[in-house]
Amino acid sequence: MNFVSVLVAIGKGFAKGLHWAVQYAVPVERLVALLFPAAAPMASELADATTLIQNAVLLVEQKYAAAGIQHGTGAQKLEEVLLLSGQAVLSLLTKAGIVADSGYVASLVSAVVAILNVQAGPAAATTAL
Repeated sequence: MNFVSVLVAIGKGFAKGLHWAVQYAVPVERLVALLFPAAAPMASELADATTLIQNAVLLVEQKYAAAGIQHGTGAQKLEEVLLLSGQAVLSLLTKAGIVADSGYVASLVSAVVAILNVQAGPAAATTAL
């Protein structure tokens, strides 16, 4: 197998994973309402910031899952998500009139991760009723 074939195979795997991740993702409008309830006038910037965070979280989670090291790597994942989206999120929040720093963005990332984790909760519990 040559180098290009390997890259094509990897790309197909990521495409399948991305399709699953998009179905798994929380709709941005719901995240904005949960994270920024009093900021309806700036919903566009906030929705964009939330979308950036969610996409970065899903991308990093997918990367670690592909490497088989999903567990025990929270700090590294957070660092990567902040590297991917932190500055853009800070810019969007500033544009929306929200004074934020990297610590605030990190707490938003943690909130998005918590919501995604709750959403992926055990299906068996709901079918037992």
